[in-house]
Amino acid sequence: MEYIFSYGTLKSKEIQMRVFNKLLTGTHDQLLGYKLKDLQIEEEFGMADYFVATPSENPTDSIKGMVFSITSLDLAKADQFESNKYKRVQITLKSGTVAWIYIES
Repeated sequence: MEYIFSYGTLKSKEIQMRVFNKLLTGTHDQLLGYKLKDLQIEEEFGMADYFVATPSENPTDSIKGMVFSITSLDLAKADQFESNKYKRVQITLKSGTVAWIYIES
């Protein structure tokens, strides 16, 4: 099993059904030393506003989100879903869980 930390769209039940064809179960967690910033992504019908995690110079900054247990196949599906404006990296969450996260490319 793999762990993925979501602070945005992958927390949505609708998106989970579209990407994974199932609902994910997860727990609340935090990513310390990161902050969210605005990101515009061109989609089929124009520009859309999203957020992206980026390392912060302030170690007290944090991002709240959900950590989900997923399969390697699910991780590949998440990679296909995410825009090329994001890259996947491994991080350690406040709980000590090592998880994948999508940050700014």
